Amino acid sequence: MANQATIAIGIFLIAYGLIISEKIHRTIVALAGAVLVIMFGVLTQEQAIHHIDFNTLGLLVGMMVIVAITGETGLFRFLAIWAAKAVGGNPLKLMVALSFITALCSALLDNVTTVLLIVPVTLSITKQLNVKPAPYLISQIIAANIGGTATLIGDPPNIMIGSAVKELDFLAFINNLAGISFAILIVTILLLALIYRKQLRTTKELSEKIMSLDPGKQIKNSKLLRISLAVLALTVTLFFFHQQLHMESATVAIFGAVLLLILAKKNSDHELESIFHKVEWVALLFFVGLFILVGGLVDTGVISLLAQKSMELTAGNPVTTAMLILWLSALASAFVDNIPFVATMIPLIKDMGALGITNLEPLWWSLALGACLGGNGTLVGASANVIVAGLAAQEGYPLSFMRFLKIAFPLMLLSILMASAYVYLRYLM
Repeated sequence: MANQATIAIGIFLIAYGLIISEKIHRTIVALAGAVLVIMFGVLTQEQAIHHIDFNTLGLLVGMMVIVAITGETGLFRFLAIWAAKAVGGNPLKLMVALSFITALCSALLDNVTTVLLIVPVTLSITKQLNVKPAPYLISQIIAANIGGTATLIGDPPNIMIGSAVKELDFLAFINNLAGISFAILIVTILLLALIYRKQLRTTKELSEKIMSLDPGKQIKNSKLLRISLAVLALTVTLFFFHQQLHMESATVAIFGAVLLLILAKKNSDHELESIFHKVEWVALLFFVGLFILVGGLVDTGVISLLAQKSMELTAGNPVTTAMLILWLSALASAFVDNIPFVATMIPLIKDMGALGITNLEPLWWSLALGACLGGNGTLVGASANVIVAGLAAQEGYPLSFMRFLKIAFPLMLLSILMASAYVYLRYLM
C-alpha cells in the first residue's frame, strides 16, 4: 500500500505541475494521469469508474444543453444591448450593468457558459463605443466568479461540493452563500467603477449610435425564447425541491435539457449535433480524469493522512480549521485551477469529520467561498477566466496575466476578508 501511495502521489503531483504549466492541455494531462493510475495498479478499472462523480457530469451536461438552446434565441445579445441603452450609452455605467447581468446569469446558469455568451457581445459594443475592452473583460470575469459562488449550479466547485454532500441542496447554497456573494459583488463593482472611472469615456456621437440600436431585433426566435425561459424556470424550481422529490441535481438538469430538446423540436441529426457540439466535452473529460486521479489518493490513504495532519495543525479547533480551509482554498485557487483543488479537498474534509469535527458545515462553506472567490486572483484561477482571455485574444485584445493580477488579486483578498468575517459571525461565534 505504501508503494502504491507513493505512485499515486507521484502521478498526481506531476499531473498537477503540468496542469499549472499549461505546456500540455489540462484534459490530456488529467486523462493520461488517470490511465497511469490504473496501469500502475493503484486502482482497478472498476474502482476508477466508481470514483467518477456522474452527478457532477450530468448536471453540467444538462445545463450546457439548456444554455446552448437558449443562446440560439439571441437572449444574451438582447440583454447586452438593452443594458447599453438603459444607461444611455455611458461606458462606465455600461460596465456596471454588464457586470450585474454577468453575475446574475452566472448564478442561474453557470459562469463558464455565461462568459462564452456575454463576452463576444461585450467586445462588439466596446468597439462601437471606441473604448478599451479590458476593464469590461476584467469586471465580467470577477462578476462571473462572484455570481457563480451564490448557487449550487453557478460554479464547478459548488457543483462538486453539492454532489459530494447530499445535505447541501440547491436551497442550502442560496441560504448560505447568496447573501454574502451579493454583498461582495456590490463592494467589488463599486471599487471597479472607481478604478476605471477616468478610462471609460466616449463621444456623444458614439453613445447616440448605441442608443439607436433596437434590442428587440436581437431576438431571433421569440417562440423558442418563451419555451426556453419556461423550461429554465421549471428546472430552477425543481432544483429548489430536488431533495424533497428524491431526485439528484443531475436528474433535474438532464430532465430540463431533454424537455427543452423535445419542446424546441430538435429532432434531426443535424440539429442535435449542433446543440451537442456546444457542450464543453473537453472540460467534462478533464473532470473524469481528475476524479480518477484524486480517487487514487483516496484509496491509498493519502487523503486520510493529510486530514489527520491538518487536524493536528489546528488542534481540531473549528474556527482555526475553517479559516485555514478558506484562506488555503483562496490562495491555492488563485494560482491553480480551482477544480482540481476542490476535488482534492472534498475527501479531506470528509475525513476530518471522521476524525472528530462534528459540524462540517462551516468547512464546506469555507471551501466553496475560498475556491470560487479565490479563482478571481489570477487569470488562470478559474475556467471562466481562461475562456474570457482566449475569446479576447481571438478578437485581437490580449489580456495579460500581470494586468489582470494588479486589479483582481487585491479585490480577491478583500472578498476573502469579507467571507472570513461572514463565516466566523454566522457559524463559529
